[in-house]
Amino acid sequence: MKRLAETIKPYLQLLRIGNLAFIAILLYTMEKWVATPLLQAVRFQEQMPWWVLTLLIIGTVLIAAGGYVINDYFDVKIDKINRPDRLIVIRHITRDGAMRLFQVFSIVGVAAGMAVAWWARSWTLAMVFIVIPGLLWFYSASYKRQLLVGNIIVAFVSALVPLLVAIVNADYLRSLYGEALVYTPITGQLYVWLSGFALFAFLITLVREMVKDIEDIHGDQEMECRTMPIVWGVTTTKVIATVLLVVTTALIGYIAFLVLPFPHTWQSLSTRYIVFGLATPILCAIALLWASKTPLEYHRTQLIIKFVMFMGMLYSFVIYQSLHLTNLH
Repeated sequence: MKRLAETIKPYLQLLRIGNLAFIAILLYTMEKWVATPLLQAVRFQEQMPWWVLTLLIIGTVLIAAGGYVINDYFDVKIDKINRPDRLIVIRHITRDGAMRLFQVFSIVGVAAGMAVAWWARSWTLAMVFIVIPGLLWFYSASYKRQLLVGNIIVAFVSALVPLLVAIVNADYLRSLYGEALVYTPITGQLYVWLSGFALFAFLITLVREMVKDIEDIHGDQEMECRTMPIVWGVTTTKVIATVLLVVTTALIGYIAFLVLPFPHTWQSLSTRYIVFGLATPILCAIALLWASKTPLEYHRTQLIIKFVMFMGMLYSFVIYQSLHLTNLH
């Protein structure tokens, strides 16, 4: 049993199993805690069947897994400098083996995504599942070494995850009701609510990528990358990351206090959640970012930012409870 665990462990590290679990949970919560109560609020009975949601999760997770594999495939030389103790490709799996994994994950992921696109009659979703594996390939091979381009691509792909739920539901309803759907607000509401989570994911991921670039600056310099800390300096990168975190906090407060139609009892819970679950960890991340000097300290800052992302996802439960109470009344 111990030998089996030791054999599997490198593969779990290669696939970033924790990140994949987060993606799966994010898709599930966006569907069950945001999209479903929105549809119920306007009396739509047509909702995503369990098998469609399962295929959407499988397709998205496999494409993300392929992205992690191909990233390590191209990053062997950088990882030898930045994190030699966590080098998986070459040490535990051959480069050819990594390439085969990327191909299998991408093909199966695209197939699952295309099945969902066929069910929803969604050309948009089909294009997303076709384009993203190629985009992840070019990101790993080239874009991630360019100024800002790689950071924006990763943030954009992260933002797509909650939007997939809006695309599937909206296009499925259009296939059923056609032009009649224009006279209802539901598709607009789906995109507005889920775009809020997408914007949050984009901003937080962008900041995390900046901190990661600072952490990896030594290996990136050896490989002549043009990341933000190398081109503009570590201090400037910290300033930009701090501004983005402050802007994110301000947007969360604005949306939660002035936009979302919470009942009075849930407004109080929403306020406490935002203050202690989001704003406080963001302030801690800012403080630790400026105090960090070593790669280990920057990695800890990354972990706090990941925690902020997780708490942002769980805010969907507050929204779910609010919409559920509204539907009951």
